[in-house]
Amino acid sequence: MFVTSWQHIAGADDLHLNLILRAEKLIEPYIAQTPVLNCPVLDREAGARLWFKCESLQKTGAFKFRGACHALLQLTPEQRAAGVFTVSSGNHGAALAHAGQLLGVRVRVAVPHNAPEVKKENIAHFGAEMTEIEPGMAAREAQIARWEAEGSQLYIPPYDHPLIIAGQGTAALELIKAHPALDGLISPLGGGGLLSGTAMVGHSQGIPVWGVEPELAADGKASITANAIQPAMPPISMCDGLLTNLGQHTFPIIRDYVRDILLVSEDEVKYAMHRIWQRLKITAEPSAAVVLAAVLKHRAYFEGQSLGLILSGGNVNLSRLPWQED
Repeated sequence: MFVTSWQHIAGADDLHLNLILRAEKLIEPYIAQTPVLNCPVLDREAGARLWFKCESLQKTGAFKFRGACHALLQLTPEQRAAGVFTVSSGNHGAALAHAGQLLGVRVRVAVPHNAPEVKKENIAHFGAEMTEIEPGMAAREAQIARWEAEGSQLYIPPYDHPLIIAGQGTAALELIKAHPALDGLISPLGGGGLLSGTAMVGHSQGIPVWGVEPELAADGKASITANAIQPAMPPISMCDGLLTNLGQHTFPIIRDYVRDILLVSEDEVKYAMHRIWQRLKITAEPSAAVVLAAVLKHRAYFEGQSLGLILSGGNVNLSRLPWQED
């Protein structure tokens, strides 16, 4: 049975399950309740039962729509009239743009110039005003400071805010309601919004949670090891949605409630993308495919378990698939 209280956990506060449960009700009219898929072929390859929560089929093609929608629904009429802004590698920007379109809120998005074209096109498609910036956290922070100095619009962060985390956590909430007997949950790790929300939900049900990030962007793993937030690594991994460091809200949740951060190589990500394409018949962007890559890499560790894997997004340039580039 699904447990609806977080109160049995020492030190819990309203950032946790109660806020996610409220978010679920609030965003329900706007989001897609995405399917959970299973493939016996992938089960045999992994040596485990895999349940894929397909957020690649969410509106705007990624889980980010959940958090963006939840955040905008909290705005006052005055804040809605002024508009909002964000910086994003693509998926959060598109999600905020579409949520703004639905709710009548003007949206500005700063996006790295090397972000996948499909993601930039998604942002433009939903009517946001888009500004291209240099890759990396320094350029993101500088753009935020410039727009904040203008003073009229509210900044909606991609991940490091309780309202964003709560919205993202609804994906794991739906997954364990559909399959409550899971032995574990596995989520990608970038800034930590999705993993934080997943960890809250998993811990409330006594389900262990693992995060996954690329070896070339392993600042999350380093942060847990050092017990302090470490800077993002140079943006060279193909997993463009995971190239940011943890935040003040996400770090302590991940530190306290995530069992481990697993690392995968670029080649392992390519292989997992290909297998998802072949067997589930859906697209998974590199940042999403890391979850399958981790289970295949650590087969002995997960063998015999029933696992919930969150496929975070599917915004891929189909004319240039990574496994075809070698």
